[in-house]
Amino acid sequence: MSNNRKYGLILLMLSAWLWPLVGNGTEAEGEFRVVVTIKPLHSILSGLMLGIGEPELLIDDSQLPHQFTPSPEQWQRMQQADLLFWVGSELESSLAKSIEELGKDTEVIELLSHSGLKVLPSRHQQQQRDPHFWLDNRNLMIMLDDLTLILQQMDTKRTHLYERNRQTVLARLARIDREYEYGYRGMKAGLGIQYHDTLQYFEQAYALKVLDHLSGSPTQQTDARGLLRIRERIASGEAVCLLSERGFPTQHLALLTQETDINHGVLNSFGIGLSPGPDLYFELMAHNTDEIKRCLNADMVQARKARSAAQQDKLVAAEGIGKGTFLLTDHLGRLVSNETMLGKFAIVYFGYTYCPDICPTSLQIMFQALNELGDKATQFQPYFITIDPQRDSVAVMKKYVEYYDERLIGVTGSEAMIERVAGQFKARFERVDEASDDPDLYLMDHTASLYLLDPSGRFINKFAHGISPQVLASKLDRLLE
Repeated sequence: MSNNRKYGLILLMLSAWLWPLVGNGTEAEGEFRVVVTIKPLHSILSGLMLGIGEPELLIDDSQLPHQFTPSPEQWQRMQQADLLFWVGSELESSLAKSIEELGKDTEVIELLSHSGLKVLPSRHQQQQRDPHFWLDNRNLMIMLDDLTLILQQMDTKRTHLYERNRQTVLARLARIDREYEYGYRGMKAGLGIQYHDTLQYFEQAYALKVLDHLSGSPTQQTDARGLLRIRERIASGEAVCLLSERGFPTQHLALLTQETDINHGVLNSFGIGLSPGPDLYFELMAHNTDEIKRCLNADMVQARKARSAAQQDKLVAAEGIGKGTFLLTDHLGRLVSNETMLGKFAIVYFGYTYCPDICPTSLQIMFQALNELGDKATQFQPYFITIDPQRDSVAVMKKYVEYYDERLIGVTGSEAMIERVAGQFKARFERVDEASDDPDLYLMDHTASLYLLDPSGRFINKFAHGISPQVLASKLDRLLE
């Protein structure tokens, strides 16, 4: 297998990686053929190629990717392709041998090997990767630039069209990200169990709590012990929802649900039954989130409001982010303002000290990236601005900063001023009260991105939650060149 196939999209070596793709004759032949294995990823490529050409879908609804073996006609299409995108052997395991046998005229891109993705280990098979990365739409936002660049390098005459389409797809991905980040209530209404473990990426991105799983994949055998464990958790009322996947085998479903009040929701993470094309990914994500909310007995009125708000909320021009005056207090009691933040590149994160998972993960990624920069990291100043000033006093922020890293500046202030500065950054947050008599037991839904400002206070970029430390370090390092 060539280095291209072995390593997939390697952002830090992108120019060297893409150079062999240029001048391969696809333009001279007048035909540019792109083949994509599964529907969700075919949908994203269809959006990038809209008005240019239609990528070919390799795996239709007649077979699951886990068991797919190409027919002679499908094998011929693979051989004739200029580009073939697949997830990786963890998903299309039976396809791996065929890919090894492809000639050098077909460039193969293994998307699960993209260096910038948040790739999670399988919870059921050691040394394996969880292949369902597209269910965290932020992974697609991270990957989108590289997919566009590959298409542009292979098809240089239509560069401007790919860039136009990239902006459209990015806007659609950003819209559903805003919907889930802000006002997204359904995930916290109850606890669920999955028949097959497909939602790990979605769980981590949007704080969905899944209690247990019966099977790791549709090809994995279930054992009697696992069945009894899941049955007991359902019968005891510990879970309110059982989620299965459309098209996956569920031969034990009746055993798990009979004589219980458990809700049953059917996800469609592979877009089975949906028409292929640019809209499919967004249709399957809307279906999955609605199905989860209904299954968990969520407030569907609130859920519809969140979706409507996200649809109406236009993308804000980059130059408007971070602009405006504000007066806050750091963890040592010193003044923090838009003026005092000048002089260095500022990395700004909005969170709160009681945050159970998202905030600690984001801060760890930020400091791992800064550590990779070595001495260059002194040119960046990280800020942690609380969106929970009711609990995050100066003293609390001081202890929190001491726990993480002395380079961090913790920032708090009045509720009105916090709302003001968050609004200036277009950062969302909302209080989520828990079922408790203790008024201090509540969570905060909030934007989980990192904002980057230059030394003059001008907004440069927003990094989605889930970016790897290596990719973040690379992007920061380029600013110093």
